[in-house]
Amino acid sequence: MSRPLTLALTKGRILKETLPLLARAGIEPLEDVSASRKLVFETSWPGLQLVIIRGTDVPTYVRHGAADLGVVGKDILLEQGAEGLYEPLDLNIARCRLMTAGPVGWQSGGARVRVATKFVNIARRHFARQGVHAEVIKLYGAMELAPMMDLADLIVDIVDTGNTLRANGMEPMEEIAAISSRLVVNKAAMRAQHGPIQKVVNAIAAAVADEAA
Repeated sequence: MSRPLTLALTKGRILKETLPLLARAGIEPLEDVSASRKLVFETSWPGLQLVIIRGTDVPTYVRHGAADLGVVGKDILLEQGAEGLYEPLDLNIARCRLMTAGPVGWQSGGARVRVATKFVNIARRHFARQGVHAEVIKLYGAMELAPMMDLADLIVDIVDTGNTLRANGMEPMEEIAAISSRLVVNKAAMRAQHGPIQKVVNAIAAAVADEAA
């Protein structure tokens, strides 16, 4: 008997939007994931199990074949790269923008800028394209604090409503990328188990199309 397919899901906000989408595709966990401490769940789709992990780990699990498919934000794919992965579907959920932001009225003082972000690679590429030398400072949260404490001039971060920026005297500036959750597939698994994986992809694609209609 062949091993089950594994679909890695991103915990948190993306999970809350992913589960209803998967349900419309006929894929439902057999128990309430929000009430369980388990990380692996059997599903209503024969031969498919779910694992629920941190978003930053999803591409790693899929790339190395520990999971066959995954749901992950485009921001993480842009930051980590998509080597070894197919990206067949934009799921059109968890939509937001990856932007630069700074104190209201901020003006550049020259060709050098200090930037706080957890998206180090994206930030470096963005400012390099503009011919700006960026000193990129890696942080893991509360980006808005960095300019307030003079740790950085600007930040690169995910912006949804912009309310947190405004509450801290900041404003969005440039959009780097429109972000949403994507379905990714391990390239080797797609070749080895093309039929079963394609059925899952097709079912999710149909659910996405129905939602958009």
